[in-house]
Amino acid sequence: MARAHQHPALPTRDGVSASCVALTPGPWHSLLEFLTARFPRISRDQWTERFAQGLIFDVQGHPVEADAPCSPHTRLYYYRSVPQEPALPFEAQVLFQDAHLVVADKPHFMPVTPSGRYVQQSLLVQLKQRLGLDTLTPVHRIDRETAGLVLFSVQAHERNAYQALFRERRVHKVYEAVAGFNPALTWPMTRESRLESDAQFFRTREVPGEPNSETHMSLLHTQGQHALYRLEPVTGQRHQLRVHMNALGLPIEGDQFYPKVLRGPDEVEDFSTPLQLLAKQMAFTDPITSEARMFHSAQRLRIAL
Repeated sequence: MARAHQHPALPTRDGVSASCVALTPGPWHSLLEFLTARFPRISRDQWTERFAQGLIFDVQGHPVEADAPCSPHTRLYYYRSVPQEPALPFEAQVLFQDAHLVVADKPHFMPVTPSGRYVQQSLLVQLKQRLGLDTLTPVHRIDRETAGLVLFSVQAHERNAYQALFRERRVHKVYEAVAGFNPALTWPMTRESRLESDAQFFRTREVPGEPNSETHMSLLHTQGQHALYRLEPVTGQRHQLRVHMNALGLPIEGDQFYPKVLRGPDEVEDFSTPLQLLAKQMAFTDPITSEARMFHSAQRLRIAL
């Protein structure tokens, strides 16, 4: 799987770090054949153009030729780009910045890192360009469809200390969500279940077995057939809050994946119906400064409650 990787010999380009992909055995005889097969959503002509521009590199950071042989178990580096990348009609806000940490308030629909159709429009690339910080790295992720707080490490040597906060569950996270209201349910409650990847790779599902996810859930208030909920995830499984709410028969308003997929990855975005899920609050003890940190999103969910 390709991933962002800061090669020491390859600087960022327009805020984008080089991505890294491992070469695997296969029927391909050239690097061009491998990349075309590995990334079918990118045309052969696009890869040919990148090679011609000297934008594909070996592990030493040297440009390589399209017809160079494919040697398994080595790596290639390249810069992600999307021709005619669509613009997102919103902007993230920076809530906090010091020498160690940046806290951003991400809008709905914006990916944290380059993904799919969005590279320059991703939160990470925008912040790198705006703040002039090539070393900026997210220390956790939230879904592209979810709005709210995202933390970034400024110094590369401090990154692991901030990431450990999330690995070791030393961050108190509070989300808000709008969903339907069922008067038969009793609040507050805790939802524990085992989550695994669905047959559709972009979805998650509950399965029998030992729980690997836990969410504390409470009802804030109701308005007609809708309600505002406070969700406090203890674990951080993919789509955990969305799956747990859906399992209660209360899918979050605007969810395009649960209980069923409503929009494909290549379909035009409908910005008028964002997922009503917001990463509202985050609290922890800063591992570098030892200060107590608490941050609040300035956003509110669009359904007025």
